[in-house]
Parts: sequence; C-alpha cells; structure tokens
Amino acid sequence: MHFFENGCEIVENFISEKWCSIILKEIESSGLSTEISGVRNINKKLKSVAEYLSSDEFKEEASIFVPVKAQLVRAILFNKSPESNWFVTWHQDKTVSVSSKFEESGWGAWSVKENTLHVQPPLAVLERMVTIRVHLDSTPKENGCLKVIPNSHKLGILNPEQINEVIASENVYFCEAKKCAALIMRPHLLHASSKSSEPTNRRVLHFEFSDWQLPGAVRWG
Repeated sequence: MHFFENGCEIVENFISEKWCSIILKEIESSGLSTEISGVRNINKKLKSVAEYLSSDEFKEEASIFVPVKAQLVRAILFNKSPESNWFVTWHQDKTVSVSSKFEESGWGAWSVKENTLHVQPPLAVLERMVTIRVHLDSTPKENGCLKVIPNSHKLGILNPEQINEVIASENVYFCEAKKCAALIMRPHLLHASSKSSEPTNRRVLHFEFSDWQLPGAVRWG
C-alpha cells in the first residue's frame, strides 16, 4: 500500500527504539489512565510526546508525507488492553479540533470533547490532512489492529448506508504493524478495529496534521 495512491501506508521503524522507550517509560510512570477509548491532548500531558514531535527524527520521517507548513491538529493516545478491550465500527474521521468557534461556509456540527472545540470541516480540508499512527507495541490482527478500505477516501464523505455498501463490496486491508512502525493515512479513509482476541497492550500515538489556513486568530487544537 502507498499513501499517496491508496490513502494508507505502513512505514517500518518510523520511531526509534530510543524514543519509543522514553515515551513508554513516561506513560507507565505517569499514572495516566489508558483504560478508556483514548487520551486526548497527549502532547500536553506527556513531556516526552511533545519533545518527540519537536525532534529532528520525527520531522525527518514525517516530512515525506506531511506538508511543510502543516500544524498538529490532534494528538491522542490509544491503548487497547486486557482491561480495556474495545472495538470501533466502520467510520471516517471527519472532525478536527480548534481553539475557538468561527463562522465559515462548510464548517459545522460543533461539539466539545475534553474542553476542546471540535468541528467538521469541508471535504477539501480533510483531503489535505495526514494522520500518523505511531505504534509503541506490535499490533497484529489478533490484537485488534486497524483495518481499512484502501482508496475509500476518494469517495468523499459517506453516510451510513453508503459506508455499508462500500464495506460489503470492497476488500479489507488489515494494518498489522510491528513495534516502532507507523501507519500513515488520510483521516477520512474508511477504517475500523475489532476487539482483541489475544489482548495485550496496544499503545498507539495518533497524530493529525493540516496545512489549511484557519481564519483570523483561530489555531488548531
């Protein structure tokens, strides 16, 4: 699979063992609960994640996929574990987080999650966004890896009936990833994940980037 052609790609050894160990050590010593669907704003809660995002290593690896002037839109830590073994139905990521509300054509469905404003942008914004999912643990199919429908991002924003039609007619690709690998994808690529049949820690750092120019003094995140 190739990101620019299929909307997704797995990159082996995206994060070094050194950075992976530093982040895992802080996760485990922080007392931060990961027994929920996701810990938002993880770059503001863990110093190691913020430092990793600013590192030359991350910038070099991400530069192949992320536009030069892109900014971080969202940062989440996911952990599917024996204590929190969940599944996610087929969907597209269609919302972004911003600093304040604004009025602009095509932006709507405002909501607040963990004291952060979220909004659904126009398709043109999603088409220029990049999601990077950094795997801090190996993620085989048995541990609930992400599954996607390649090229489905080219279909635009889909309603539930259209999503059902696509998943019934297209092949599913399981994004099995080794520790330190990253899954690069478009946010509105159809994706889902099943419960783990052999649950262990499945810690993934989920980063979203955009180079879209927001109005006025509005900032991403």
